[in-house]
Order: sequence, then C-alpha cells, then structure tokens
Amino acid sequence: MLLKWEIYSWDNLTTENLYKILKLRAEVFVVEQNCAYLDPDDNDRKAKHLLLFTKNKLIGYSRIFIHLSQSNIGRVVVSKTHRNQNIGKKLMEKSISLIPKNHSIHISAQEHLRIFYEKINFNQSGEGYLEDGIPHIPMVLSPKKPTD
Repeated sequence: MLLKWEIYSWDNLTTENLYKILKLRAEVFVVEQNCAYLDPDDNDRKAKHLLLFTKNKLIGYSRIFIHLSQSNIGRVVVSKTHRNQNIGKKLMEKSISLIPKNHSIHISAQEHLRIFYEKINFNQSGEGYLEDGIPHIPMVLSPKKPTD
C-alpha cells in the first residue's frame, strides 16, 4: 500500500482536505463511537494537521500543537477499513517526528488504547477521567536525554 503524508497549518488547509478530515473524524469519533459532541473546535485553527492518504483516500489523521517546551498530539484517527495494518503506529511515529526532540509530548488517550501507546513509550501521567462518556487517561512521552 502506497502511503502519502501531507501536513498543513490552518492557513494552507484546503476546503477539500478540511472536509475529508471532518468526515473521517465524524465517522470514527461521532458515529462509530456513538459519541455526540462538537468535534470542530477553535483548536483546529491553532494546530498542524497531519494527513495520511492512500489512493487519494484519507485513512489517517492527527493534529499537533507545538508549544514552547511541550507539545500535544490529538484527534488521532485511522479509518475503520485500515486498522490492524500498523497504520496507527506509523501515524504516531510521523506525528512525533514533527515535534522538537526536546519537547515532552502529551496526549489524552482512550483508556482501551493504553497498551498501544505504551508500546511507543508513552506513560500514564495522571488519573483516568471521562471525556464525552469515554474513559481516557493522560499520557506523556518524555524527551530523550542527550547522551554524553
């Protein structure tokens, strides 16, 4: 499967790609997970948007926030038809690669994905909580310490 990565800021995101992003997020987060919430938020305007395509079909997405000393990755989503093909891991690795190496990376992970995120070196960083009726846990990937 040939994968194509694209990254955009809000200002260079086309309406066509924005539509594909919102459609994929709604398919998974709203319909599949049966969770009624307002997905498009003002945070989209502040994020970098990582899109993963195959054959011009959006199959993966994440949004990335880069701050002064830490960053956040959120809205990580893989289309139902492309799960269990290592796409989620590739998506997270690519997302992480776009963040400065000296940053800690914070995520709000759905609790059932804890092991998936632990395999890519995230650690739980606080108590679990409900977000839109789904159990979540805060997780962090600490920056690698420079070797001497």
